[in-house]
Amino acid sequence: MSGPGVGPAPSPETPRGRGPVVAALMLGMALAAIDGTIVSTAVPQIVGDLGGFSVFSWLFSGYLLAVTVSLPVYGKLSDTFGRKPVLIAGIALFLFGSVLCAAAWNMAALIAFRVVQGLGGGALQGTVQTIAADLYPLRERPKIQAKLSTVWATSAVAGPVIGGLFAVYADWRWIFLINLPIGALALWLVVRHLHEPARTRRAAGAPRPRIDWAGALAVFATGTLLLTALVQGGVAWPWLSAPSLGLLAGSVVLGALTVVIERRAAEPIIPGWVWRRRTIASVNLALGAMGLLMVAPTVFLPTYAQSVLGLGPIAAGFVLSVMTLSWPVSAAFSNRVYNRIGFRRTAIIGMSCALLILLAFPLLPYPGEPWQPALIMLLLGAALGLFQLPLIVGVQSTVGWAERGTTTASVLFCRQVGQSVGAALFGAVANGVLASRLAAAPVPGLPGDLDAISHALDDPGGLSAAATDYLRRAVDAAVDHVYLGAAGAAALALLVLVFVAPRRFPVLTEEAGNDAPAP
Repeated sequence: MSGPGVGPAPSPETPRGRGPVVAALMLGMALAAIDGTIVSTAVPQIVGDLGGFSVFSWLFSGYLLAVTVSLPVYGKLSDTFGRKPVLIAGIALFLFGSVLCAAAWNMAALIAFRVVQGLGGGALQGTVQTIAADLYPLRERPKIQAKLSTVWATSAVAGPVIGGLFAVYADWRWIFLINLPIGALALWLVVRHLHEPARTRRAAGAPRPRIDWAGALAVFATGTLLLTALVQGGVAWPWLSAPSLGLLAGSVVLGALTVVIERRAAEPIIPGWVWRRRTIASVNLALGAMGLLMVAPTVFLPTYAQSVLGLGPIAAGFVLSVMTLSWPVSAAFSNRVYNRIGFRRTAIIGMSCALLILLAFPLLPYPGEPWQPALIMLLLGAALGLFQLPLIVGVQSTVGWAERGTTTASVLFCRQVGQSVGAALFGAVANGVLASRLAAAPVPGLPGDLDAISHALDDPGGLSAAATDYLRRAVDAAVDHVYLGAAGAAALALLVLVFVAPRRFPVLTEEAGNDAPAP
């Protein structure tokens, strides 16, 4: 840890001892990666058992909110007190939340326990990525990142299958209990094999590191209000209603208060240098834009595949999952590109390809064949793998050990916020297109929003052939507009890289890699 009277901290492991630690990181990442997909397949069984259909979306929203608002806090804590205690606490909290979820007696309890799980998940996501950068020097870092990307890809495919098997042949509570052996093994490996170096003792009279509890609380409160407004606006209440406006106004006020608190704090949770340094600020903005565009494939493509192409849930999931096959392959290959032309240029190439691919989606024929959007997703995964990994590796390489946790957490935080903003924005776009199309519908009484239309098309027996075709075309048009919006987010990321990001990232040499640059 760098600070008054404290020397820089070296890498936590030698190459010979990395294997068990890498296994622990992959298991920890698997806990976070598989969580969303495995729960989604069991929602009908959960609702049938516990009730609460009107609020079940908070099973995902509550978890996402807890992960997002806790990321900056865990990043700062890992820089201040070390990665190992934060990761151990995160795994333990995630497993504790899993046990509580398995024991939930109603939907309200399950949602509350999912928040507990999310607080552990925030520590897992940020700290695993940070330790991965600590373990490997710059030239080898794509190896561990490719392994972590493979975990996400495998989880995207395995999660729905495992969740469906438990829901059909066992009990939905097992989707949470399965976390226990995985997490216990990860916890044992971390405790046994992750050995962070002893820190240089503080000089006499040097202040002890302090936790910015006021800043942490302010960040939590601001993020909670903002994400609640984004997640529930247009769903639980209209955008221009008192709840939405009140939450948004409250988040602005608390955001301003957070800035004041952080400027006065000795050890702020979100230090000002995160936004004063061009490299970190540009990567934060670019990955925030990527989070925005990711809403199109992850949220709207399954609806398109089922409602427009007429596929079942499993086949629709496959159309999306092919993106996770090309992403890690492209990410592993990206080091050969950025070692030649640099991080920024490699990311520009990746996002330029993603922009063209997103613009190609609205050109697909109606209704088309399943392989056509699957090919689009395969190419998009390859493009985004070439975009994201160079930026994460590059920005981690511009800071020393004592700032790497905060930097990594800020990047992941911006990506998560981008996803929340994208879900709200593109949801409004899709429903706006549907409303305009349904205003001229050939028959009255048709459902009026995307979810209702999807349910109607799942069982179109009560609709005429003309009405069914009209609804399918309306969904097709809505998703096309969402992909055009995602292309706009890709263009925004490109503008950031071209005009904000420095031409060359100020990478620290391996010898100096444990010293952070001056703010």
